[in-house]
Amino acid sequence: MNTTMNSYISNLNRIEFIVTSACTGRCKHCSEGGNKGTGEHINGAIAADMVRKVASRYAIKSVMTFGGEPLLYPDDVCMIHSAARDAGIPLRQVITNGFFSSDEAKIKKVAADLAESGVNDLLLSVDAFHQEFIPIEPVIIFAKAALEVQIPNFRVHPAWLAGRDADNPYNRKTHEIIAQFREMCIPSSDGNVIFAAGNALKYLSEYFDPDEEYENEYTEKQSDVVAISVKSNGDVLGGKIYKSDILDILQNYTPDDE
Repeated sequence: MNTTMNSYISNLNRIEFIVTSACTGRCKHCSEGGNKGTGEHINGAIAADMVRKVASRYAIKSVMTFGGEPLLYPDDVCMIHSAARDAGIPLRQVITNGFFSSDEAKIKKVAADLAESGVNDLLLSVDAFHQEFIPIEPVIIFAKAALEVQIPNFRVHPAWLAGRDADNPYNRKTHEIIAQFREMCIPSSDGNVIFAAGNALKYLSEYFDPDEEYENEYTEKQSDVVAISVKSNGDVLGGKIYKSDILDILQNYTPDDE
């Protein structure tokens, strides 16, 4: 294998895994939209091996697992973060809506397993949009369990419509929901402002200007890749980790416009 680092990838410092597109919510604001309740999921063993390989060559600062709802497949999530911890990657992040089971014992076990695997940044998506479909009771059980096992940097992570300070029925409801977690001494992140895509355009179009072109804040510069996102089917940067070595995929990557 060519040991010269691909200049397009030389600044790589973050790995993200879309664990599954399956989700327990059907949120109006979801930029993906139309996700089904079942579907394929990431192979945790192969993903963990990928983390080890990439971290051996690049200065990876963070690994994130999200979805869909990643904790529908907690064993795979934990394999990924255990590998990140063992590789010395400092930030190991999970984004979850907190509703992956109604069984209290299972909920508590998953929280304990996340702590054991080295997750040290836990974002809980609660807001008017999630709680329209997701019952709050199991989410609160999960939140209390996460507090009990002392997962670091645990906070709620709401979605805001038309800006964090905008006054509308959705944001007012979100403030009410966040208050329940504040009573448990769980802080809130700044959250994210809803992007005009997917379900958001379908169900919340009145909050977006039809004449404005909205830029996706998560769009990556193709000629200077800082973060890579692996889909649940293993696709990343034009390759597939289930078929090819991740280091070969990185080495052979070229931007689409080159």
